[in-house]
Amino acid sequence: MIKILIVDDEKPICDLIDLNLSASGYRCTCVQNGLDAIDLIEKENYDLILLDIMLPGADGYDVMEYVRPLKIPVIFITAKHEVRDRVKGLKLGADDYLVKPFDVVELVARVEAVLRRYNKADKMLTVGNIVVDVEARRVLKNGKEIVLTNKEFGLLVLFMQNKNVALFREALYEKVWGDEYFGDSRTLDLHVQRLRKKLGWEQNLVAVYKVGYRLEVTE
Repeated sequence: MIKILIVDDEKPICDLIDLNLSASGYRCTCVQNGLDAIDLIEKENYDLILLDIMLPGADGYDVMEYVRPLKIPVIFITAKHEVRDRVKGLKLGADDYLVKPFDVVELVARVEAVLRRYNKADKMLTVGNIVVDVEARRVLKNGKEIVLTNKEFGLLVLFMQNKNVALFREALYEKVWGDEYFGDSRTLDLHVQRLRKKLGWEQNLVAVYKVGYRLEVTE
C-alpha cells in the first residue's frame, strides 16, 4: 500500500487529509513538527510527503532540504500563496504546491498525478468508492475492506484496468483461471454476480452480448 506522510502543524487539517486519503486507499501518518517528520523519514520508507511550510522545530524548507537527496516526491501544502514562495518550494525540488484553503478532491487528484509520475500509482486502482491495492491484494469500499476470493480479485483488477472496454469471456478465463479452467461457462457468470453484489456494481458491471463483460464508468 502507498504510504504517505502528512506534515502540518494544524491537527484538524492533518485529520481531514488523513480521512480523505485513507478512504482512497492510502496509508497515512500524521505529524505536526518538522523535526519529528525528519525522524520518521529516517525510520520509514514513504512514497509521498505532504508538507506544510510553517512548522515548529524545522520549517518545510528545512525538511525539503533533508528529503531532496532521498528522491521522495513532495507536495507543499501551505497558506503561503505568494509567487516567490511557490518558486522557492519548486526550486527546492517539490513536485507540486497547493495553497490553503484547498478542495480535498483537488488534493486527491494532485496526489494521484504525482504518484503516476513516479510510477507508484499503478499499484493503486480506483473506480468511484472502490479502491484496490494490487500489491497488498486489498479492496476497500468507502474505506472499509471487502473480502474477495482470489478469482474475484483477479477479475476485479482486470475490469478496473480496462474500464469501459468489453472483455471477452475467453480472455477473462485465460487470465484469471489459466490451466484451472475446464469449460464450465457458468463459473465466470457466478463470479461476476458475486462481484456485483459485494461491490454494489449491479449497474456498472454489465454483460455484453456474445462477448463477455464490461465495467462501465462515467469519468
